[in-house]
Amino acid sequence: MPAKLSHFNAVGEAHMVDVGDKAVTERTAVGEGYIAMQDYTLTLIMSGSHKKGDVLGIARIAGIMASKKTAELIPLCHPLSLTHVEIQLEPQPEFNRVYCRATVKTTGKTGVEMEALNATQVALLTIYDMCKAVDRGMTIQSVRLVEKIGGKSGHWRRDESEIV
Repeated sequence: MPAKLSHFNAVGEAHMVDVGDKAVTERTAVGEGYIAMQDYTLTLIMSGSHKKGDVLGIARIAGIMASKKTAELIPLCHPLSLTHVEIQLEPQPEFNRVYCRATVKTTGKTGVEMEALNATQVALLTIYDMCKAVDRGMTIQSVRLVEKIGGKSGHWRRDESEIV
């Protein structure tokens, strides 16, 4: 039997899940994705010669800020006190893209998967925003959860063959 969707009550109405009885545990989630672009655009980013400044530094800060604002954007997401957020942005010139990996941690009653995914997406969107004047054809791709640790369901990790 398929798993029940937790954000719907017995009569099918959307509701915020009650996490009051859940155990407080350390929780970690890792999201990833990338933004593909023209080689000229990536060269501007890597050389630091983009007229808007440090594209990756600004994207990193945007990802951190986004993780902290997730509950304001996702209607049924619980507001969480995050204990750590790390945004890794890695230029991959062999693929004309920038890879993003967001790791988010908390100690609480619910997981941080949405915070990791939101951080990834906003970091990549920030790169798009800063570079769209030179490359409107950039594409954000493969944003997905890589791993989650903690909570009742325990540890889940995407199969290594599926990781970008």
